[in-house]
Amino acid sequence: MQITNQAGDQHEAPLETGNSTNYKIPFILITSLFFLWGMAHNLDSVLIPHLKKACELNNRQSTLIDTSVFFAYFIMAIPAGMLIKKFGYKASIITGLLVFAAGAFLFVPAANSRTYELFLFALFVIGCGLTILETSANPYATILGPAEASSKRINLAASFNALAAVVAPVVGSLFILSGTNHTPAQMAAMPDAEKASYLLGEAQAVKMPYIVLGTVLVLVAIVFYFMHLPSMKPKHTEVEVKPGFFSVLKFKHLTWAVVAQFFYVGAQVCITSFFIRIAQQGAGLDEKTAAYYLGVYGFLFMAGRFIGTFFLKFVKDYVLLSIYCIISALLSLVAIYGSGMIVLYALGGIGFFMSIMFPTIFSLGIKDLKSNTETGSSWLVMSIVGGAIIPYGMGTLIDMNHDDIQSGYIIPLICFLIILSFGTIGHKVKTVSE
Repeated sequence: MQITNQAGDQHEAPLETGNSTNYKIPFILITSLFFLWGMAHNLDSVLIPHLKKACELNNRQSTLIDTSVFFAYFIMAIPAGMLIKKFGYKASIITGLLVFAAGAFLFVPAANSRTYELFLFALFVIGCGLTILETSANPYATILGPAEASSKRINLAASFNALAAVVAPVVGSLFILSGTNHTPAQMAAMPDAEKASYLLGEAQAVKMPYIVLGTVLVLVAIVFYFMHLPSMKPKHTEVEVKPGFFSVLKFKHLTWAVVAQFFYVGAQVCITSFFIRIAQQGAGLDEKTAAYYLGVYGFLFMAGRFIGTFFLKFVKDYVLLSIYCIISALLSLVAIYGSGMIVLYALGGIGFFMSIMFPTIFSLGIKDLKSNTETGSSWLVMSIVGGAIIPYGMGTLIDMNHDDIQSGYIIPLICFLIILSFGTIGHKVKTVSE
C-alpha cells in the first residue's frame, strides 16, 4: 500500500513494512483513542433523555445533541484531512485530543447556567475533536500491518470503541441520571423555586464525568507527545493517479461507502439515542434500569465486534456485512411491532449484528486508494453527518406520532437495507482508470 509520507512531524519514525513487532505499541495507543471517542458518543445516549428532562425539551429538540456532535464531522473532515497531510498523524491526534478535552470542560459553564445552547456548543467542540481523531486513527489502524488483514485490524481496534458502549451507560447511570422523574402535571404544580432547583441539579449532574473525561484526554495527549509513532512511507515509486477532493469519488466503491456510512451512523445513533426512552415507554422501566439495559446493549455491541473480528478470518468482509444487515433489518421489524421486553432483546440483537458495520464499511471504502487514502478517509468521516440528520428525522417522526417511540424505528430499518446494497454490490473496487 502506497501512502504519502507525512512531512513535518519529526516525532514519527519510519514504518518498516512486514515487521509486525514494530506495530504493537503504536496499535495499542491508537486503540485507546477508539475507546475514548466511544465514551463521548455513548454518553450522548444518556445525555439525550437527561437533558430532555433538565432543559425541558421535546424529542426533536433533544436530538440536537446528536446534530451538534455529528454536524462537526461534516464541517471538520476536510480541515482534519489537510491537518494530517501537512503535520502528520501524531500532531493531528494530539490536536484532536486537546480539542476534545476543551469541549468536555465547556460542560461546566453549560451546566452551571443550565443553558441548552451552551451544551450544544460544547458538544460541537467535542465533535470537532472527534473528527480529527477519527480521520487520523481509522486509516492509521488499517496500515499498521499487512494490507490483507486491514479489516480484521480495524475491527479489533473498534472493539474497544464498543467497550465504551458498556462503560458509558454505567457511568451515566451512576453519576448523571438521578432516577427522579416528574410528570408534566407534577412539574406544573411545583413551586417555581423548587422547580428551578430541581432542574439546575439535574443539569449540574453532568459536570464531574466530563471534568474527569477532559483531564484524561489531556493526559493521553501528553503520552502521545512523548511517544514515537511510525509514519507511512511509500513502498514503491511509480506514478499513480491523484484525483482532487471531489474527483476522488470517481473511485465508485468509495462513493458507495460514503453513502453506506451515512446511513449506518444514522441508524446506530437512532437506536442508542432513543434506547432509554423506548425502555421506559415500551417495557415500563425506570431510567436507571433502562440505562443498565443500555449497558447490556453495549456489551452485546462489544461482543459482536470481537466475534465478528474472529469470523472475518473465515468469511469475506463484504459477505459478513451483508448477512448482518439482513439480520439487523429483521430485528428492526421486531422492535417496531413487538411489545414489552422483546423490544429490548431485539435492540440488543441489532447492537450485536451492526457492530462490525462501521469499520468494515470504512476498510472496504478506502481499499486500494493508495495515496488518496487520506482524502477518502475525509469523505468517510464527513459521511458521519448522518448521525446529525437521520436522528432528527426520527425525532420528528416520533413527535408526529404522539411520542410513539417504536414507530420511529422504521428509520433504522430503511438504513440497514441501504447498507445491504453496499455489501452486495457497491463494495466492488473500481479505479479512476476503469
